[in-house]
Amino acid sequence: MCRSIRTLRPPMAPETTDEDIRAAALQYVRKVSGFRAPAAHNRAAFEEAVDAVAEATRRLLDGLEVRGRGAARTDT
Repeated sequence: MCRSIRTLRPPMAPETTDEDIRAAALQYVRKVSGFRAPAAHNRAAFEEAVDAVAEATRRLLDGLEVRGRGAARTDT
């Protein structure tokens, strides 16, 4: 599922931007909903889901403790 979503945590991605997180969230919501672009009557629910997934992803990345290889998350 969602093979095009890349790993966003260090050390695989030393710098993860908000755009990276939103792109991953969008890919996830597209996959789950089955819509590449939602119809007008579904757009609000679709965008709300993308925002929620992006926020959950940011919280996850901020909460992860990466051990070894000296990698530490510093961009917030």
